[in-house]
Amino acid sequence: MCDHQLAHIYVKNPARIAEVKALVEGLDGVDQVWDEAGKRANGLDHERSGELVALAKPDRWFSYYYWLDDAKAPDFASTVDIHRKPGYDPVEMFCDPAISMPKVKAGLKLLKRKLGFRQLMDLTSIKDTQLVRGSHGLLTAPEDGPLVISSEAEMLPDDEAIDATEFKDLVLRHVFE
Repeated sequence: MCDHQLAHIYVKNPARIAEVKALVEGLDGVDQVWDEAGKRANGLDHERSGELVALAKPDRWFSYYYWLDDAKAPDFASTVDIHRKPGYDPVEMFCDPAISMPKVKAGLKLLKRKLGFRQLMDLTSIKDTQLVRGSHGLLTAPEDGPLVISSEAEMLPDDEAIDATEFKDLVLRHVFE
């Protein structure tokens, strides 16, 4: 089960976990694969977590596409349909580059819907995952993380960094104090 740059991998046969881990670690675009010790060290050792957790390289993301033959892809694959897809599909943000005049095609589909016809809004690609140029899900290196700027320097903590869980309180202090 994947979502952006993180994937939970569920392995039915516990005897094959090491084999699956080695297989996934060898895939292009995979940066790390956490087993029980890795999940525990990173706070992901809960009952719904997969036996393994894979993290993509910073410039990559995991696609949920589970079919090997595009002709057998589910109907929702080329649509914007967040309720039937297993995880968010960032390719939904782009029209399929193979569609000539995509605005016209979209307009005709909308017109047909307005006239009462059932119509799939199949305007996204099921092949062009490279359209997605960025993603999220990995921990950010401190030097690449968010920046807090305040005109009330005395309200900022003495050390340079704060935990993400402390940010809300910092903002509320700025608003109400």
